[in-house]
Amino acid sequence: MPALIDLRRRIKSVRNTQQITQAMKTVSTAKFKKAQRTVLQARPFWHTFPSLIQRAILWKENVRHPLLEKREEQKTIVVVITSDKGLCGAFNANLLAKAAEFCGEKSKTSDLRLILIGKKAVMFFKKYPFLIERTYTDNTQNLTREDLKDLAEFLLQEFSLLRIDAAYVVYNEFRSILAPQIILYQLLPVAIQKKEEGRTETTEELPFGLIPDWEPEAKTFMEVLLPLYVKNEITHFFSESIAAEHASRMMAMDNATNNAEDLIQDLTLELNKIRQASITKELLEIMTAVEALAEK
Repeated sequence: MPALIDLRRRIKSVRNTQQITQAMKTVSTAKFKKAQRTVLQARPFWHTFPSLIQRAILWKENVRHPLLEKREEQKTIVVVITSDKGLCGAFNANLLAKAAEFCGEKSKTSDLRLILIGKKAVMFFKKYPFLIERTYTDNTQNLTREDLKDLAEFLLQEFSLLRIDAAYVVYNEFRSILAPQIILYQLLPVAIQKKEEGRTETTEELPFGLIPDWEPEAKTFMEVLLPLYVKNEITHFFSESIAAEHASRMMAMDNATNNAEDLIQDLTLELNKIRQASITKELLEIMTAVEALAEK
C-alpha cells in the first residue's frame, strides 16, 4: 500500500501537468480559431477555382500546355506536410504512415524525391532511403506566401523542364474538430476530367448559357491561369494542414486535461481510503488500550 506522502506527491505532479495541458489547450484554441477563420474565408475560392480550371480546359480542348501533359511517371516528387511539434494526437502518425506506404509503392516504379514540410516529417523519413530534395523545419507555421510561392514555382519548373513527371501532396485537411482527413492529391500534371462518353456540354450548363470569347487568346489565358492554380493549391493545402493541426492539438490537450482530472479524483479517493483506514486503526488501538486499562 503506497504511503500518504507518495500519493500527495503524485496528486501534486498530476495537477501541475493538468495546468500545463490546460494552458496548451487555451493557446491551441486561440491559434485554431485564427486558422479556422482563414480557411473558412478562403474555401469558397479554393473549392471553386479547380472547377473553373476544369471548365476552361473543356471549353478549349485543343489548347495544349506543358502542365496538362500526362507522362509515364518515371520521376516523381512527393510533398509531405506535417507539424513541427507533437502533442496533437495521431495527426502526424496516421499521415506519415500513409505517406510512407505511398512512397514505398511509387519508389518501385519511379525515381522518388521528397519535399518535407515540418520537423516530424524530416525526422520520420531519415530512416528511409528516399532522396530528400527540400526541407522546411524552421517554424513552418510561419511560412509566408512568398515561401509557398517559391515552392510552387520550383515544382512548376521541375515539371516543365521534364525533371519530374508527376508531383503529389500528402496533407491533413481540416474537416471537423474531431478528426482531420488525410488527402493524397496529384498536383501535377493538372488532371483533366473527361466528358462522359456520349455526353456533350450543353449551353444550359454554361454560365449564362454562353460560350466564352477568349480575350486574350486561350493559349495565353491558360499560360497564366494554370501556374496560378498550382500556386493557389499549395497555399490551400498548407492552410488546411495548419488548421487541422491546431484542432488536433486542442482536442488532444482537452482529453489530457480531462484524463488528469479523472486521475486526480482516483488518487484522492485512494488517499482518503488510506487515511480513513489509518484513523480507524488508531481508534481501535486506543479502544483496546482503554479496555485493557479498565480491566486492571
